[in-house]
Amino acid sequence: YNGIEVLAYVSKVQDISCENVNDDTFTMEEVDANIVRCPDPASAEKMLERIDEIRKAGNSIGGVVTCVARNVPAGLGAPVFDKLEADLAKACMSIPAAKGFESGDGFEGTLLSGKDHNDEFYIDPETGATRTVTNRSGGIQGGISNGENIVIHVAFKPTSTIAQLQKTVTRDGTEVELRGKGRHDPCVLPRAIPMVEAMVALTLVDAIMCQKAQCELFPNEAPLEQQPNPMGTTAHRVGGPREAVGAGGGKVDLKIDEE
Repeated sequence: YNGIEVLAYVSKVQDISCENVNDDTFTMEEVDANIVRCPDPASAEKMLERIDEIRKAGNSIGGVVTCVARNVPAGLGAPVFDKLEADLAKACMSIPAAKGFESGDGFEGTLLSGKDHNDEFYIDPETGATRTVTNRSGGIQGGISNGENIVIHVAFKPTSTIAQLQKTVTRDGTEVELRGKGRHDPCVLPRAIPMVEAMVALTLVDAIMCQKAQCELFPNEAPLEQQPNPMGTTAHRVGGPREAVGAGGGKVDLKIDEE
């Protein structure tokens, strides 16, 4: 639908972050080019060395999976009870070992001011659609998709079953020591990639079906000049960009009530 593409990759293993990855252009082939599933070869090598080091010590580590959904149309989601990022968070946090969720810049956005964090809008000169200069919001604003790439991050904890000796308590209340045996992944991140992709895809399908049923049952027959300007990477305005407003006419001042 609408050419939507959902791709995920390992963006962080413990304190090793991937670099030089363009969320707009990376491919599945680049992700699957190594067993860590990181599209940056140099970072993937460092991640693999760290995982192998932890494996030999009989321990485990966690990290972060980043998922990007491209070509998502604007308008999916709701402003309150069915926010798109809330539904995505519920789906991704239902994956085993998932312990954290971020949309867009997430917690890093708390370090910025509103001026720095805001995604300013502009009109695409070719399509006439409303776009954003940056994408710190991760393609979702006010709980609704804005037509830009949806970007989320899911944190996964280290595997709990490890080969090192740990203290625990049996069902009848006896203190014992436990050492995990058998095949256990020292890092679950590479296996989490298709699970995150599936959860994001299912959530988007559900949002699209809701949008079709609730908002597109009847066509918008209002004159073109009275319809909202289309938004997003795949949107096109009929007739191209709207004619430019005269000098000084494009400024909009909003009054803010102060106590």
